[in-house]
Amino acid sequence: MLKVTVIGGGSTYTPELLNGFIEREVDFPLNELWLMDIDAERLAVVGAFAQRMAATRNASFKVVLSTDQKEALRGASYVITQLRVGQMTARREDEYLGRRHGLIGQETTGVGGMAKALRTIPVVLSVARDIEEVAPGALLVNFANPSGLVTEALFRYAPEVDAVGVCNVSLTTKMAFLEKMAALSGEKIDPQQARLKVLGLNHLTWFYGFEVSGQDLWPQIMAGILAEAGDPEEIPFDRDTLQSLQMLPNYYLKYYYYTTRMLAEQEKWPPSRAEEVLEIEADLLAQYRDPDRAEPPADLMKRGGAYYSTVATQLLNAHYNDLDEVHVVNVRHNGAVAGWDPDWVLEMPCRVNAHGIQPLSAEPLPPACSGLVAQVKAYEILAAQAAVTGDRNPAYQALLAHPLGPSADQVSAVLEDLLETNKPYLPAFFE
Repeated sequence: MLKVTVIGGGSTYTPELLNGFIEREVDFPLNELWLMDIDAERLAVVGAFAQRMAATRNASFKVVLSTDQKEALRGASYVITQLRVGQMTARREDEYLGRRHGLIGQETTGVGGMAKALRTIPVVLSVARDIEEVAPGALLVNFANPSGLVTEALFRYAPEVDAVGVCNVSLTTKMAFLEKMAALSGEKIDPQQARLKVLGLNHLTWFYGFEVSGQDLWPQIMAGILAEAGDPEEIPFDRDTLQSLQMLPNYYLKYYYYTTRMLAEQEKWPPSRAEEVLEIEADLLAQYRDPDRAEPPADLMKRGGAYYSTVATQLLNAHYNDLDEVHVVNVRHNGAVAGWDPDWVLEMPCRVNAHGIQPLSAEPLPPACSGLVAQVKAYEILAAQAAVTGDRNPAYQALLAHPLGPSADQVSAVLEDLLETNKPYLPAFFE
C-alpha cells in the first residue's frame, strides 16, 4: 500500500497539495493520504473540503483525517511536514520581535526565523522519531520553515531517517524564466528540458545558470534581468550589484543587501505579512466550510506558495518511479561542492531516483557570496543545537553570529524577549 502522511494537514495549502496527487495518480498510485493536525477544528474544516475535492474528482485514493501523529505515520512511505508551531499568530510575534529591537522582522531569517526554528525543530524531530518506530524507510519531505535550518537539524540529530528539505522558490524562478522566454519567442518550453543552476542555503541562494536541452541560455537570461533591475515587482536588486555578480540573488537576499530599506518598510506596519495572511486564511477557511465547494478558491494564490504542489508531488513521483530527474532541494552535500564542509546542508540541484537523492557536483560560490553562506551556516548549526538542547549559550551565539542579528551588547535582551515571547512552545529552555 502506498501511503502519504501530511503533518500539518490543516494548512490552507493542503487543497493545492491534494490537487497535485490527483493529477499524478496514474503514475503515483496513492492508496491513502493521511492528513494529521493537532488542531482538530481546523483539520475538520480543511479535511472535509479535501475529501469533497477527492470525491468530486473521483480520486482513487482515500483521504483520512487524524489528530494522532504516530497512528497517522504508521506504515507511511512518504511523510510531508508543513506544520507551523503556534500558527499564524506566532508568525506575527516573530515579525514584531524584530521590529521591537530595530531588526529585520521576518519569519524565516534573522531573529524571527530563529524563533520559528526553535519552536519547529523539536516538533519535526519528534516526527522523525515516530517515523523510525512506525514507518522505517519512509522519506521525510520537510516544507516547514525555515526549511534549510530544520533540514540541517534533521541530518544532525535524526540521521537514521531519510530526509530532504524543499522550497518552491527555485521552481517559481525557473518557471518565470520559461514564461519570459515563451513571451519573446512565442514557443513554450517543456520545464523538464530546462535546468536551473543554483547554490547556497534555503532563502540564501544565488541563481547563476540556465540551460534548455543542454544549451546555455544564461547570457540572455542575465540580459533580461539587468533590463528589469530595480523594479520591486520584478527584480528587487540594483543593476550595479547584478552586473558585478552576474547572478540573480534569491529575493530573500534583499534583507541582507538592503537592510536599511527593509527596516524602513516594516516601520509602515501594520499590516505585517502575518497580519495580511491572517485575513487571507480566515477568508479561505470560510470558503472551505462551504459544503457546496469542491474546488480550491482563486484566493488561495494570495496565500503564496506558487507551484507548491508541483514541488512536493513531483519530487515524490521522481523518487517512487525512479525517474532520475534533477530537483533543487536541501540535503547534506557530502563533498559535492569542493572546499565547503561536506556536512553542510545546502540548497542545490540533486538527482532524484529510487536510490535516493544525490547532490550534483558544483563549483563553490565566489567570495562575495560564500562568506555570507559560511556566516549564516554557523548561525544555523548553533540555532539547531540550541533547539535540541534548550541551552541558552548556543542560542546566544547564534544571534551573535547572524549577520541580521543584534549588536553584541543587545544579544541578551533580544534573546530574553525571544524566549519569553515563545515560552509556551519552548519548554526545554525553562526546565
